[in-house]
Amino acid sequence: MMVRFKMYNSFGFKSLAAMLLFFILSISISYRASAETTMHTNNWAVLVCTSRFWFNYRHMANTLSLYRTVKRLGVPDERIILMLADDMACNARNKYPAQVFNNENHKLNLYGDNVEVDYHGYEVNAENFLRVLTGRHKAAVPRSKRLLSDEGSHILLYMTGHGGDEFLKFQDSEELQSHDLADAVKQMKEKRR
Repeated sequence: MMVRFKMYNSFGFKSLAAMLLFFILSISISYRASAETTMHTNNWAVLVCTSRFWFNYRHMANTLSLYRTVKRLGVPDERIILMLADDMACNARNKYPAQVFNNENHKLNLYGDNVEVDYHGYEVNAENFLRVLTGRHKAAVPRSKRLLSDEGSHILLYMTGHGGDEFLKFQDSEELQSHDLADAVKQMKEKRR
């Protein structure tokens, strides 16, 4: 299985700087065509914002927008892994403390009720992300931070942040290469995850 990723930023060049990375990558891992799997009753979402710092507010807002949408469509929190590298809601520059919005009319607080962040701050790194996908966690990692998918699962993988051709930066300090992500997806298939 060969997975190759091409990214384009808002200027149309190959890159993903200041834009959704790996846009919305929907991975449907299905090994049999049965009524059970075609009903999409085993849905999961892994939503990742890799950016820190106030000027990347939009990345967190985009991730939280998708989080709300996935929940509204019926995926429960126990099947959503939410990874946020920074907490814009508590940032000293935020004019609206404990709130995050995705547009200037401020009608919908995305950080409102019932937001369950599974990985935050420095927990959001390439190693933990790959561990979530492959299931290779340390023993101390709680069940709520694990992707417990199986061969009948449908997984939405959403990542946003900065990077370049075939890589995504995690908090401006480390990079996830596209071949590492492709390898993780291959392992998921082999392990029937």
